[in-house]
Amino acid sequence: MFASPLSRFFLSGAQRDLFASGIPILTYHSIAPRPTGVREPFLYVHPEQFERQIAALREAGYASAPMDLLAGRIPPGNPGRNVVITFDDGCANVAKHAMPILARHGFRAIQFLVAGEIGGRNEWDARDGEVPERLMDGGMVREWLAAGHAIGSHTLTHPNLSRRSESEVREQVTGSKKRLEDLFGVRIAHFAYPHGRWNPMVRSLVREAGYETACTTAFGVNTEDSDRHLLQRIFPLTPAGFAGKAAHAVRRKIRAAFRRPRRGN
Repeated sequence: MFASPLSRFFLSGAQRDLFASGIPILTYHSIAPRPTGVREPFLYVHPEQFERQIAALREAGYASAPMDLLAGRIPPGNPGRNVVITFDDGCANVAKHAMPILARHGFRAIQFLVAGEIGGRNEWDARDGEVPERLMDGGMVREWLAAGHAIGSHTLTHPNLSRRSESEVREQVTGSKKRLEDLFGVRIAHFAYPHGRWNPMVRSLVREAGYETACTTAFGVNTEDSDRHLLQRIFPLTPAGFAGKAAHAVRRKIRAAFRRPRRGN
């Protein structure tokens, strides 16, 4: 029973072994049918596919764990059977499609919110020509919390922090934490780096702000030796999704090359 459900969930036995070697954090963005014209298809998981993935985890004996487990604030019940479910950006389609699925299977998750865009849309993607997505408003976030899920910070406006000044990073990191705590009356202890981008200064300011964990987009699972402010995550993708993510990485490198300032200027 262990191999069968996970063989439908992962692409290879090696990945199944990796999944069992530490605490995996799964990363999702939009839970919705892929819109026409979308540039980054890996950001979308169809609700039916999402339900198959969550059902497979449950059938294999996995239980969802909170980010607090990675912070070391609660003891692990069974390290080989814990998984953390995360969503980045706060897309409204997660409230619509993912919440009922999570409830049916008894799973909980954390949503990393862009605090300055509550009730708006993903402007950072739209500026690059991506299909815009509606973001959760205050009422949706409160419903999410009432259902037993958690929230964390994904900055105020979703910038690439590795390209910002220290003062800008500090405002994005501390300002988003305060805004979410003021809006929703909950402690914000967990952070996700926008685009997965960080540098030593960014990591230091995130830790200084009081976040107990911070998630990257580096692939892998987490153990007792993992840096709690450089946690690794896994995109649970189909082969087509992996191809899309690879294409996205190439496009991002090309854009970065054109944006890189020339020496002497």
